[in-house]
This record gives sequence, structure tokens and C-alpha cells, in this order.
Amino acid sequence: MKRPVPKKPKFVFVTGGTVSGLGKGITVASIAALLKSRGLAVLPIKADPYLNKDAGTMNPYQHGEVFVTDDGAETDLDLGHYERFTGLDLGHDSNFTTGAVYGKVIDDERKGKFLGKTIQIIPHITDEIKARIRGAAKRRKADVCVVEIGGTVGDIEAEPYLEAVRQMIQEEGSEHAVSVHVVKMDYIYPSDEPKTKPIQQSVALLRARGVQPDFLAVRCKRPLAKGDFEKISLFTNVPVVRIIPAVDVGILYEVAMNFKRSKFDDLLLERFRLRGRKRDMKEWGRALAKMKRAKRRVRIALVGKYVENGDAYLSVIEAVKTAAGHAGAVAEIVQVESETDDVLKKIKDVDGIIVPGGFGKRGIEGKIRAVRFAREHDVPFLGLCLGLQIAVIEFARNVCGVRGANSTEFDSGTHHPVIDILPSQKDVEEMGGTMRLGSMVAALARGSKVAALYGSEKIAERHRHRYEVNPEYHEKLLKGGLAFGGINTSDKRLVEFVELPERRFFVATQAHPEFKSKFLSPHPLFTGLVKAALRKKEAKK
Repeated sequence: MKRPVPKKPKFVFVTGGTVSGLGKGITVASIAALLKSRGLAVLPIKADPYLNKDAGTMNPYQHGEVFVTDDGAETDLDLGHYERFTGLDLGHDSNFTTGAVYGKVIDDERKGKFLGKTIQIIPHITDEIKARIRGAAKRRKADVCVVEIGGTVGDIEAEPYLEAVRQMIQEEGSEHAVSVHVVKMDYIYPSDEPKTKPIQQSVALLRARGVQPDFLAVRCKRPLAKGDFEKISLFTNVPVVRIIPAVDVGILYEVAMNFKRSKFDDLLLERFRLRGRKRDMKEWGRALAKMKRAKRRVRIALVGKYVENGDAYLSVIEAVKTAAGHAGAVAEIVQVESETDDVLKKIKDVDGIIVPGGFGKRGIEGKIRAVRFAREHDVPFLGLCLGLQIAVIEFARNVCGVRGANSTEFDSGTHHPVIDILPSQKDVEEMGGTMRLGSMVAALARGSKVAALYGSEKIAERHRHRYEVNPEYHEKLLKGGLAFGGINTSDKRLVEFVELPERRFFVATQAHPEFKSKFLSPHPLFTGLVKAALRKKEAKK
């Protein structure tokens, strides 16, 4: 059956109420995955109400990880959910902020494009928001755009976005634009009695902005009773059939299957008057079933300085879990704070170690100790971005005998800068959007571990960093036994992969491969780590 092609793009606007962190991103990702399974070209978009131009300079403690796309966009972490669920590679079109919107409008005003008009939130800011959404749909030739409005209804920052949604629903018509509102069923302590009042009030706030939700996605910790559906429908004016339970799950990817059971995609296609092809979620179901059946356990230490905030390493954690699931195992992530004195105590019994990306010198020596432990005890190790730099520093110090080897990021006066800033970065004054960003190609060494893992000698990975392995130390590192598994094809001075061939699994990359790992296609580096960790565990028995 041919792919159904609507005459004009359809829009699904997803908002949230009551509290933040309800799971709008997972809701968007699940809707997009279902519609894609019906043969539609889907484009998820995240509109963020904060004033930052993008997520690039935001602290992981506040906002979680910065997700990077192939085209170098530094985006909200929800784009990671979108990509993992849909298998799509997104870009700048899929994320914009209030800072970017206001910046564009002010620039246009300075250039005289408004012909002397008084610039106002309505219509100029709302027009720019709408233009970005429609423009992205056109450029990406999307059949359906699933647009997440960040924040919570009632936040002052979100008001222009909700007004833009109201206008677009009116302008596009009910067959082309719908509202999905994510809400929360409350449970009173200690009776655990369910309460719908927060849902009622959240919908009332949304309706006060002129938007009547067409669907409700109800976060709940157990299935809704018949009376719950009826009460919610009565007070929100949303038909019972369009109230979609979003029950708590043990595995994120179950949400899409639960939406499928509620026929969420059927209801959307019916509303849009589209006839999609027969839904194909068989591979999804098999992968999910394999994860649920898994009995073997593998313990992977994640040694970083942001472990207090699970979202700071979200893509890394999901990449490990997905790789383990496809290997028929359950990953237990052991989060290790690298700034503490007991790093070695916490990693002594793990099956594998990851040192992820990061910035700044806090916790660096703890990461170096972790890498040394992995190297000396042959514990499977994967270094990501900063993790490669740490591995090089450790190897230079403890194998090559370069005392005091360091990165100029951590010690600007080091006598042995085995890691140094890019020459092109030395005069950069602005922090945002100025790093080596986006997809870059590496040539992998024939016969290397990484070439075997990728099954190719030329690959592309996403980057986000300023510092490199200093070419002045390449020869010394190579003579010491560190293998360069991959070199940048555009600049042969840039080392993209290092490895220790004699170890069970000791691989590090200057890139962020976690950003390309998908639910249905786990990344080969994470698959390699998990399999090596499982072999290590089996060898101990």
C-alpha cells in the first residue's frame, strides 16, 4: 500500500499542565513513532519557552543533557527521545526557543522589515512561532508535525506559544490541527485515592487561553477506572474515547505500545480524515518483549560529575539499556560521583565502565583513577568525548611516563598538554554554538576494534567539544601502545578514536555516539561494551 499523503501538513500540538516533567516528550515521541508506523512522514518539534538562544550553554543540573543533532544544533534533551523512538535524524528545524524567536523579530525590526510598525507579542512574536512550525513542516516535507510546547500551562513564558497554538488551530481547521494535553491523575496520601481535580483545573487553564483539548493523555500509576474516564470527560468536555491513559511503565518504550492499545493513532487519523497503511509495530514489540524477558544482569559504572541528575547523561543511559536489552540482558547503571574519594571502591565489582562527556576540572582526577582501574584490571571501558581525553591523560601519565600530563582545560599552565584546545578555538569569545559541533567523518584503522564494531572503515559521529589530542604527543602515545582507531578525514591531526588492542574492550571516542543510538538499532560501541562486560562476568563464574 502506498504511503498516505495528505494535501497539506497536519499538526498535533502537545501541551502539559499542573507540574513539569509529566512526560510530554515521551508522549510526542510515542505519537510520532505510531504515526510513522502508519506510513506517514512525521516531524517532531520542541518549542522551548526559555530565553536562551539554544540549550548549548545550559547547566546539566538545571536542564539535563544537551542533545546534538547531525547538523550541529544544540537542543533540548527531548529531541533524544524523538530520535530514539522514531529512528529519525532530526536537526535545527526540530527545536527553537523564545530567545531565538525574539532575536529574529528584533533583527527584522532593525532591518526595517516591519515598515515602521509597533512590534508586539501579538501578532509579531506569535507570527514568528507559527512561521517556524510551518516552515519546518514544508522544508522537511512532513505529513504530520507533532509539536511539543515546553513548560506548563499557566507559566508566563508559555503564553505566546499557547496563543500561537490557538491561532494555528483556528487557521488550519479542526481536520488539520488538534490539541493533546498531558495531565496528571493525583493520588491522596495515605489513602491513595485518585483525584481528578488537578486535571480539571489544568484543562480550565488551557481553555482560558482559547484552546479546548481534543485529547487528554492522563499520567497515572494504575489503569483508570470507568468512573475516572466518565468524570474526567464530564469536567473537561473531552469524549471518553479520546482520554488516553498513560500508565507508569518500567521501560519507556512501553508507552508507545500502550498508546497503540488505546488506538491513539487510529483516533488521530480519523480526526485528520487520513487512511494510513496498516500499523507495523512488530519489530518494536519483539524488541520490547526481549527486554522484558531478559534475566541476565550486567553492571555498568557511569563515572561522572553530574550523576545526581539522571537527565544529565540521559542518552548514555538509554544507549546502555537498549544495547543490553538487545543482548538479552538487563543493565544496572551504577552512577559514580567522580569527585568523591571512594570511586575505586564503587567500581571494583562492576562489569564495565563508562566515562561520559563533560566540561570543567571538577572530578577529573576521580575519572582518571577509574580509567586506570579499567586499564590495569581489564574491565571493559568506553570513553565518550571527555572520556577519550581522560583516557589519553591517564595513558600518558602512567604508561608513557609523562609526569604531569594534563589538559589545558584543567591546567592552563601544564608542562605536558597532551590535550589542548583547537587552534581555531583560542580566540573564541562566545561560548554558545562555537565548539566543534555536529556530524563529522572519521576513517577507521583497518583491523581495529572500532572498525570491526562498526563493520565499516568510514563512519560519521556527532561531536560537541573544544579540546583535542595534542598532535605533538601523537608519536609518544603510539609508541607507548595506544592505538589510534580512527582519524578525522578533514583534518588528519584530529584523533577520533583510541583503543588498547590487547585489552578485552578498551575504546574511547572524541564523539558522542550515544546521540545516534536508537531503540530499534542500538549503537555498535555500546553493544560492544555490553557484550564484553557480559563475557567478563561469565568468565568469573
